Amino acid sequence: MTLNPLANPKGVKLVCELCQKPAFIQCTKCRVTYYCGVEHQKADWLGIHEKICQLLIPLRTPIPFLASDEERQHRKDQLLQRQRHMIDLTRTTGQKLLFEGRHEQAVPAAMQSLRFAIEVHGLASIELVPSYLILGEASIGLGRLSQAEEYLMQAQWTVVKTPECSDAIKSKLYRNLGLLYAAKGEYEESLRQLADDIFHASMEFSPDDIRTSGGYFHMANVFFRQNRMEVADSLYARVTDSWYDYLQKIVSVRTATPIDTTGIGAIAMEINQEEEEGLDEAQEAEAKQVLNAIYDIRDQQSNKKPEIVAKICHALAMLYFILHEVEKAKEYGRKAVVTSEGNPDDDLSRSIVEFMKICDTVNEVTM
Repeated sequence: MTLNPLANPKGVKLVCELCQKPAFIQCTKCRVTYYCGVEHQKADWLGIHEKICQLLIPLRTPIPFLASDEERQHRKDQLLQRQRHMIDLTRTTGQKLLFEGRHEQAVPAAMQSLRFAIEVHGLASIELVPSYLILGEASIGLGRLSQAEEYLMQAQWTVVKTPECSDAIKSKLYRNLGLLYAAKGEYEESLRQLADDIFHASMEFSPDDIRTSGGYFHMANVFFRQNRMEVADSLYARVTDSWYDYLQKIVSVRTATPIDTTGIGAIAMEINQEEEEGLDEAQEAEAKQVLNAIYDIRDQQSNKKPEIVAKICHALAMLYFILHEVEKAKEYGRKAVVTSEGNPDDDLSRSIVEFMKICDTVNEVTM
């Protein structure tokens, strides 16, 4: 990516996209984004700018004079729609980067989401909280706990001031507070916060929803650090069950109709795809992070339980099948088959065998 050095005209203040200090270079692709130096330009590009570069142009280009009220209202509605799309895109990207462990790169995405949320909703809106939480979690991952605490306190203050705040947002707040206290080594307080997370997520979704399972996963990690393995194991099993059931539903929808590109088969397949629950980018990254972490823990245990290992392998196989990574799906499917061989009549074993038959009939290119 090339950059334009700037010689700012007198009286014109251009500031860096990341730090708000005076800018001296410009993105040559969109020409509406500025940076204090190459380091911040690269950080922004890797974090979010590559995705939103062209989308920023209509948002930051001066509005032409519009004669009629109708034209002005249309422009206003169009701008609002674009801003809301940017909020969703930047938040999803930031969350995805967090699940992938790319905390530094998540910061620019979160900052953009916060900036657009402020433009749309104002400074005191509850709609800013998800962005504060991404910034907080990124700071925890980077070991900047004081900074994380500032972001989370801002989020908490906004939640307290908003009586109509949803349980979903409260859940995310308590989850991040749980992560903060865990990073500080204050495990009992971390568990209390995560218990609140699970309560509110259960109220908003259900106790077995994948959006609730994140609280159980982090709680299990705390018990794991405390060497309270029996409790940790039971929670990891619960997380596995939630993802297993959800992924199985998606696979069932995808494989319910033969893959046919003509006639009624094509119409049926299209309907199935529309009805499919699916995973967004952040959920895909979360599933990879969570299920692989649990698999690693199960795989390293000396007293492995075959049915538990088989289930996590099957869950990973279904995940990679959904992500069109068929070879990886087969790899984990084979592990599930081998692990479950001692229980040929078990429902799980039969399900694994049926899944492997599906994998064998699917071509990675045409799936």
